[in-house]
Amino acid sequence: MSPELISILVLVVVFVIATTRSVNMGALAFAAAFGVGTLVADLDADGIFAGFPGDLFVVLVGVTYLFAIARANGTTDWLVHAAVRLVRGRVALIPWVMFALTGALTAIGAVSPAAVAIVAPIALSFATRYAISPLLMGTMVVHGAQAGGFSPISIYGSIVNGIVEREGLPGSEVTLFLASLIANLVIASVLFVLFGGRKLWARGSVTPEDDGAVGKGSEPAGAGTGTGTGTGTGAGGTRTAAAGTAPTAGGTAPTAVAVRPEQDTDGTGAGLRLTPARIATLAALVALVVAVLGFDLDAGLTAVSLAVVLSTAWPDDSRRAVGEIAWSTVLLICGVLTYVGVLEEMGTITWAGEGVGGIGVPLLAAVLLCYIGALVSAFASSVGIMGALIPLAVPFLAQGEIGAVGMVAALAVSATVVDVSPFSTNGALVLAAAPEADRERFFRQLMVYGGIVVAVVPALAWLVLVVPGFG
Repeated sequence: MSPELISILVLVVVFVIATTRSVNMGALAFAAAFGVGTLVADLDADGIFAGFPGDLFVVLVGVTYLFAIARANGTTDWLVHAAVRLVRGRVALIPWVMFALTGALTAIGAVSPAAVAIVAPIALSFATRYAISPLLMGTMVVHGAQAGGFSPISIYGSIVNGIVEREGLPGSEVTLFLASLIANLVIASVLFVLFGGRKLWARGSVTPEDDGAVGKGSEPAGAGTGTGTGTGTGAGGTRTAAAGTAPTAGGTAPTAVAVRPEQDTDGTGAGLRLTPARIATLAALVALVVAVLGFDLDAGLTAVSLAVVLSTAWPDDSRRAVGEIAWSTVLLICGVLTYVGVLEEMGTITWAGEGVGGIGVPLLAAVLLCYIGALVSAFASSVGIMGALIPLAVPFLAQGEIGAVGMVAALAVSATVVDVSPFSTNGALVLAAAPEADRERFFRQLMVYGGIVVAVVPALAWLVLVVPGFG
C-alpha cells in the first residue's frame, strides 16, 4: 500500500472516530499528523509543525475572545432584545428576525454554534407560544447562521479564505460571502412558504390584549414545561420558558424577550440597559468591521487588540470571556490543517488531486467533492471537512478547466447548509431547544429535511457556481 493511500485512509479513520466516538477531530488530527508524519513520511517535529496555521489560530482566538466578551457583558443579549422588539407583534416577521439575528451574529465573528446557542432557545419559545412550526423556526435559525457565516470577518470566512490563500488559489471574499448568503436566503424563503409562512402573514399583528389567541394550540400561560434557563409565573402556575421568557398574568405578550437573569434591565420592562461596557463593545464590533473591510487590517490581530482594550477597562467580563473562547474549534481547525500540511509534505495532495482529475471529467470530480463535503459535514465538522477538501481540489483546479472561486464557494455552501442535520452541532442545539413533548417528532423532521438537503443542495451549488466557471 502506498504512503499516500495510507495517509488518506488515516484521514477517513479520523473522521469516523470523531463522528462515532465524540472525540475532537482536531486532537485526532494532531495524533494522526504525528503518527503518519513520523512513521510513514519520515518527518521530524519541525516538518510536522510546518503546516500549523498560526495566522488562523490568531483569528480564531481573537474573534471568539472578542465575541465572548460581548456575551459576558450582555451585549449580545441587548442585540437579541433590540432585534426582537422590532417585530412589534407581527408574528410572520419573527422567523425572519431570528434568521437575520443569527446571520448578523456570525457575520461579525460569532462561531456558528455560539450564535445558534444564543438564538435557538428564544426562537423555539416563540414557535411554541405562537404555534409556529418548530421545523420552520429551527431551520431559519441555522440557515441564518450560515447566511452570515462566510463574511470576510467571520470565523468560517476567515478560515476558508485563509486556506485559499495558503494554497495559492485565486479567491474572492465577496463571492464566497454572497454565495452562502443567497443560497441560505433562497432556502429560507422556500421553507417559509412551505411550512406556514403564508398563514402567519394572514394573522396580521397581535397585541398583549390578545391573550395568546394568536397561536391556536399554543401553550397557555402557566401551563406545561419547556427547556431553558428562565422561569415565568403565569396565571395558572409556573412554567419554565424555552429561553427564559416570562408570560404575564393576562396572557402572552408578543414582544416578550428572553434575558439572562444575571443581566441588568432598565427597571421599566423595556429591556436591557445600554451600559458603558455594552456601548464600548458595540463600538468595538463596528471598529472591527471598519478595520478589516476599510483598512485591510488582520482580523485576528485587530480582534485581539480590541478585546484587550475591553478587558483592561472591564476585567471581570474578561475573566469570564476567556473560558468562552471556542477552544474546541481552535483545536479542531488547527489539528486538521496541521495534518493537511503533513499530507502536502508527503505529496498526498498532488497524488489525490491527480487521481480525481484522472476521472477525465473535471465537472464530475467537482460534483463528487461537493457531495463528499455535504455527506461528511452532516455528521462531522463542516469547517474540518472544508479544511481537508479544498487542498484535495487544488491539483485539478490548477488545470484551469474549473474556476477556483466557484468551486470553493460550492464546497463551502455544500458543507455548511447541511448543518440542519440533527447529528451536527447546530442541528443538535436546535433540537435541544425544542419542547420535550415535541422533540422526538422534531428529530425525525430534522433528519428527513437534512437528508433532502444533502441530496439536493450539492447538485444545485455545483450547477450554479461550478458549471458556469466562476473564477
